[in-house]
Amino acid sequence: MSKLLSISPLTGRYRDKIQELEEFTSEYALIKTRIEVEIKYLISLSKIRVVRKISKKEADKLDSIYENFDLEEAEKIKEIEETTKHDVKAVEIYLGKIFRNSSLKDLAESIHFGLTSEDINNIAFRIMLRSASKEVIIPTIERLSKVLSQHSQVYKYVPMLARTHGQPAVPTTLGKEIAVFASRLNIELKKLKEIKLTGKLNGAVGNYNALFLAFPKVDWLKFSKSFISGLDLEPNLLTTQINAFEDIIEYFQTIQRINGVLLDLNQDFWRYISDGWLVQSSEKGQVGSSTMPQKINPIDFENSEGNLELANGIIEVFTRKLPISRLQRDLSNSTIIRNIGTVLGYSLLAYKSAFTGVLKVKANEEKILEELNSDWSILAEALQTILRTEKVKGSYFKVLEETKGKKMDKDDWKNLILKLPFSKNSKQKLLKLTPKKYIGLASKLTY
Repeated sequence: MSKLLSISPLTGRYRDKIQELEEFTSEYALIKTRIEVEIKYLISLSKIRVVRKISKKEADKLDSIYENFDLEEAEKIKEIEETTKHDVKAVEIYLGKIFRNSSLKDLAESIHFGLTSEDINNIAFRIMLRSASKEVIIPTIERLSKVLSQHSQVYKYVPMLARTHGQPAVPTTLGKEIAVFASRLNIELKKLKEIKLTGKLNGAVGNYNALFLAFPKVDWLKFSKSFISGLDLEPNLLTTQINAFEDIIEYFQTIQRINGVLLDLNQDFWRYISDGWLVQSSEKGQVGSSTMPQKINPIDFENSEGNLELANGIIEVFTRKLPISRLQRDLSNSTIIRNIGTVLGYSLLAYKSAFTGVLKVKANEEKILEELNSDWSILAEALQTILRTEKVKGSYFKVLEETKGKKMDKDDWKNLILKLPFSKNSKQKLLKLTPKKYIGLASKLTY
C-alpha cells in the first residue's frame, strides 16, 4: 500500500528496481553516515588529547553505534528533530543520550566540538555519493558496457547501411556501431572512477575560530588534513562555511555525459527496432498494446530515455545552483543536495532498462542485408574516390550527375562503371565491389 501511495515513481512504481540505493542515499543513510563522522571525529580528538583517551573497549562501543544503527534508532533521531528543527543537532542530542548511559558520559559535551553542521554534512554526503557510486552505479554501467561489447563481437561482421542526416550513407557493420557506444561509455566510466571527492572540517566560516580559541597549541590544519584524508577524501582547507561543490558537480556532469551516451543509444536502438533491423524477444503473457495484440513495443529503451532526461534535468539544476552560496553560507543548497539519490535513482533505473533492452534484441540479418542491397548508389563514394586516383577531371561531379537522387540496382551500378572513362584495372576492382564488401576497417575497429 505504501508503494501505491508514494508520490514519486522512484519510491513507488520503480522502488524494487532501485532499492539497493536506499542503503547509500536515503534519509536513513544520511543520518547513519552523520553518526559515523561524528564518532570518528571524537575518536580523532582523543588521539590528539583534546579530549581524554578513549579505551579500546569504549572505541569498540562507539563503532558499534553506527555499525548497528537501524531504522528504529533513526526514528528516535527524527523524533528529536521534531523539537530541534535541526537535523544535525538532533544527531548530537541522540549521541549525548547514549553517552550519558555509559562510561562515555564525561564526553557527552565533546560531541560535535567546535564544528558547524556543514562540517558533518559535507563529509557525509560525499561518503554516501562515493559508496553509492562504487557499490551500485559503476557496477551497473560496467554490466551494460560488457553486454554491449559482447553484442559488438557477435555482430562484428554483419554489414549494415549507415545513415547520416537520416539518409543512406555508406556501409558499416552493426558490431562496429554498437562498439562505439561501449567505447564512449568506457571513456566516461574511467573518468567517473578517477574523480576525487573533497572534504572540509574547519568550523563556522572555515577559520577554525572555536577550535583555535579553545586549543591554540593544536595544529588544526594538520589535524583537518589528516582526518579528511583518513576518510579517503581530498582535504579542502580553504572554504567558507560550506565546502564548495565543484567536485560533486564534476561527478554529476560525468554522470550527465554517460546519460547522454545512453540517450543516443536508446534512440538509435529504437530506430533499428522500428526499421526491423533489430527484433525483440517477448516474455510470455507480456502485452504490447491494450488494443493491438501483435505489438512488441521497445518499452525498455523508451523507459530508459525518459528517466535519463529526468536525471539530466536535475543535474542541470545542480550545475546552476550548487556553485552559488550567498556570502559565507545560505541554506538553499541544502535542499538541492538532498536530491543526489533522486538523480542516481533515475539514472540507475535508466541503466537497468537499457541493459534489459539490449539483452532482448537480436539482429534481423536478412532484413539488414535486404536494406543494404536495395540501393547500390551508396557505392558512389567508392567510385568518385577511384576516379580521383586516376586524375579524372571533375570526378566528384561526374558521379554526382549520375547518382544524385537516384536509386540504383546491381545492373545500374555495373552499367555506370562501364560507361565512365577510366582504367580497366580500376573498373574490375569496382565491378567486384558490393555494398556488403564496402565496409572499410569496420570489423578491425570492433574489438
